[in-house]
Amino acid sequence: MTDADHASERVICEGLRAAQPAIEVVAEEEISNGYLPRSTEQMWLVDPLDGTSDFAADRDGFSVNIGLVRAGVPVLGVVMEPAKARLFGGIVGGFAFIRDGAGQRPIRVREPGAEGLRMLTSREPIDEEVLQMILRGQAIASRQLVGSALKFCLIAQGAADIYPRFGRSMEWDTAGPDAILRAAGGSVKDLQTGSSLLYGKKDFANGGFVARGA
Repeated sequence: MTDADHASERVICEGLRAAQPAIEVVAEEEISNGYLPRSTEQMWLVDPLDGTSDFAADRDGFSVNIGLVRAGVPVLGVVMEPAKARLFGGIVGGFAFIRDGAGQRPIRVREPGAEGLRMLTSREPIDEEVLQMILRGQAIASRQLVGSALKFCLIAQGAADIYPRFGRSMEWDTAGPDAILRAAGGSVKDLQTGSSLLYGKKDFANGGFVARGA
């Protein structure tokens, strides 16, 4: 963890608790320091600096993720990409957007091209056998390594099609970007159940999942 993680989280948590004191805030650094939040019907999930290794190495692939979860389902999310001064947001059942120097505009997932799927990856190993089961015969046109939750946002804006995650992640990593992708017409499915990824688990840990567009 860096000083930036702690400073970012402090500002975000103070703001959320001041604005909505009745809603529990589940934040990565507070939990690391021993705070045990309640898993409740409604809660904010906060990752103050997703992609810390990229941030520390002066690379662009890091983000700030905030998501609102109700009854286990992400309903609102924002992802800030500080390196490019871009903000992604989404309200499930409403709309998804990107805001940057050119202003604010809606975003939507794309229909995959005839050449195949544009796949995004993290630095974790890929189980090629499981991947082929997920693809069900669909071709992969390209693979691109992208840091942090920005993978969800690229799918939401139609710049990519699929992101398979086989290893463990935490709910604060995914709640905000998951909401944005759902708002843009995409989905995030649990690899074990095939159902939409749920939130508010006892340890706030995700298993494998697949995020995809149309």
